Amino acid sequence: MTSKNSLPIKIIILTVILDSVGIGIMIPVLPSLMTDVLPGKTVAEAAVWGGILASIFAVMQFIFGPILGSLSDAFGRRPVILISLVFMALDYIIMGLATSVWMLLFGRVLGGITASTHSTAAAYVADISSSEQKAARFGYIGAGFGIGFVLGPIIGGLLGEIGPRIPFFAAAFVSALNAVACYFFLQESLDKKIQRQFSLKNINPFKIFEAITKFDGLKFFLLVFLLYSISTAVYAAIWPYFTAERFSWSPGMIGLSLTIYGICFAFIQGVLVQPTINLIGRYNTVLLGFGIEIIAMVLIAIITNGWFLIALTPLASLGVIGQPALTALMSDKVDERNQGSLQGVIASLTALSMIITPLSMTWILSQFSNRNSEIYFPGAPFMASAALLAICVSVFLIWVPKSSQIKNFKN
Repeated sequence: MTSKNSLPIKIIILTVILDSVGIGIMIPVLPSLMTDVLPGKTVAEAAVWGGILASIFAVMQFIFGPILGSLSDAFGRRPVILISLVFMALDYIIMGLATSVWMLLFGRVLGGITASTHSTAAAYVADISSSEQKAARFGYIGAGFGIGFVLGPIIGGLLGEIGPRIPFFAAAFVSALNAVACYFFLQESLDKKIQRQFSLKNINPFKIFEAITKFDGLKFFLLVFLLYSISTAVYAAIWPYFTAERFSWSPGMIGLSLTIYGICFAFIQGVLVQPTINLIGRYNTVLLGFGIEIIAMVLIAIITNGWFLIALTPLASLGVIGQPALTALMSDKVDERNQGSLQGVIASLTALSMIITPLSMTWILSQFSNRNSEIYFPGAPFMASAALLAICVSVFLIWVPKSSQIKNFKN
């Protein structure tokens, strides 16, 4: 379904912006929060526990992503978005009040169950966009996420200088405000004529592996997406811990670095995606983004000066140009009745990457951040991610041909 009215797009982008503001607010204070609830632990040791919490959150997303995707196909996108935002606000409140790792664990479980706003927003956009509009509009979603990261981290960094708990209450307020805005202004996008009946067979989270193996061609797209997600999840998994350990950055400086990244991210996703695709095509845009990402990761790994890292930010953020092109390639091969299910699969793959990456990369960070070890190299997680992304590029080049013909994803 294609809408000539731009209002729904503006509202859904605003939703993504406010949602990412809420997420971005808390990131700069994660090292302080973890060392607060784990007295006596170093930043590197606290990072391991932070990775465990992030992985628990992702496990919940992995399990419930297909459920919420199928629910949105059956009952609409709007109610799923609203419920998710309400529970995310509750999650932030719990984390702000937490005095132990177990309270943080409960909050992450609750938040992970309903953390579906991004994937459901993507399905919403797919509902109201033509094939030609999808790549650009997926880019707008990415830009909205980037704008939220312009505002969120700098706010969180400033509030974090007051106390590590304040940003979580601010994030709860933003999520509640987001829910109110959607309740009053967001209209349902799913055409009742193509609504699917909710079925238990569609909510098995392990069905994503069936999708990877069952559909000729599509399985390699999904495999590439998974490898890409695992490698690039290193940023979200370790950035605050890495910069606190490597450069002794405060919450304010961590927030500033993320804000700069968010500005570049928003510009690239909102301005450069479609012109790049028009110039070199979706396939080559994916390769361009992946190649830049590898170079950026290697440079981040070896940099020893924090200001050099800030200067590298535009290059690092340019790598994201390939993601909306890859998403558009997949979405264009799925019929309109299953856009929500596809986005649920993508959300599950993203969640799977966030199960694997925080556990593995925070462990690598802790091992190479021990000053008593033979090698002190906090950048090791980024080097490992660059190697994995190189494998991803190889898979894409070998098994995803430029003119791949993929059958529509149907029941």
